[in-house]
Amino acid sequence: MEITRHFFNILALMMILLFFCLVIFDRKIKFNFSQPKLFIGFVALIWFCIHMAYNPVPEVRCDLRIIPFVIGGLYLKYGYLLAFAVIGIRMLYGLDAGFVETLILYVVFSFVLRWMHPWFLKLKSDYRIRYSILLGMLLGAIIVMCMEFIHTPNEWYDLWFAYLAISPLGIGIISYLIEFVNKNIEIRNRVIKAEKLQAVEQMGAAISHEIRNPLAAASGFVQLLKEAELPPVKREIYLSLVRDELDAAEKVIRDYLTFAKPAIEKQDDFSVIEEVEHVIRVVQPLANQNSVEIATFFTGSGCLRGDRQKFHQVFINVLKNAVEAMPGGGYLTIRVTSNRSDISVIVTDTGMGMTKEQVERLGEPYYSTKGKRGTGLGMMVVYSIVRAMDGTIKVNSEVGKGTTFYFKFPEAASE
Repeated sequence: MEITRHFFNILALMMILLFFCLVIFDRKIKFNFSQPKLFIGFVALIWFCIHMAYNPVPEVRCDLRIIPFVIGGLYLKYGYLLAFAVIGIRMLYGLDAGFVETLILYVVFSFVLRWMHPWFLKLKSDYRIRYSILLGMLLGAIIVMCMEFIHTPNEWYDLWFAYLAISPLGIGIISYLIEFVNKNIEIRNRVIKAEKLQAVEQMGAAISHEIRNPLAAASGFVQLLKEAELPPVKREIYLSLVRDELDAAEKVIRDYLTFAKPAIEKQDDFSVIEEVEHVIRVVQPLANQNSVEIATFFTGSGCLRGDRQKFHQVFINVLKNAVEAMPGGGYLTIRVTSNRSDISVIVTDTGMGMTKEQVERLGEPYYSTKGKRGTGLGMMVVYSIVRAMDGTIKVNSEVGKGTTFYFKFPEAASE
């Protein structure tokens, strides 16, 4: 059973190569398996099979070239080109009777695959696997019968078993893997599409809800303003309330637009420490109300290039969330460190903390840890602005112990 053992070894090597290809494909989704690249891969596999052939006599080469030839011809309509590749590579190993057999058989086989390809792709997945195996067995039987005209091998049963069992087995395994990968890609695309649709639905629902409330209140006050005997003082109050509600609706739209279009249009160099101190002064009254003590640790100095107003928006959101996470009081620590290339801002609170699932969902469209009190717009804006400033965010949190935000920005190049 030398031929069968040899075929098993070569098939095992092919499966290992295929496994590494699948690992690369799974880890690098953007890796482009274009048809020219796949064709080159099939040609390389044909050369590998022919080069590692079992030679009972010099003019006979027993190998598994039928596997890449059948798979490439059925799935990629490369029957003609792969036939030329088989003939050309086989020619390198001698212009003997085996080469003549290869020339005749693979020209015929290429026409068969060309005819089967469009019909084959219309079949269901299970039927494609079955027909590819049956075709492998048929072509294997034809190859063995033609070999008998060149040389009558001593391992007659071994040769038939190898070509009628091992070759179709390899074709079946690879065909199954192709169908499996295709199904996974299809399922993944469906999931991505469903998630996008869900995000759009959540976005529409959240925006409509947040805008409807202030508009409804403004509409009510407008109705009251229609009263003829309304005192001037109340009229001023109602107008002020209408303006406040419209400002609230405009803020929701502005936050959404910041998320949808986070590009930093205004570019200035500014000191991180100075702007963080400004943000702390803005948040200080809220911290005092919640009995939150703010501590700062600034080491080094550095400048960022970007929009300082949007920088304020990021840290006002984060610091306000941190203070609100400590309704019974606590400690809020802000650290700023810098080196030659990066500036880090670290915000730590001793609040309620978050679960691992909550941390992973931060920044998702309209996800909030505040329940009905939050819209999720704030953290969406934070993540969008930080990305637009080429920064990164890392969050560590533990329920009952607090949360730490790690911001890292590239330092502005000194001119």
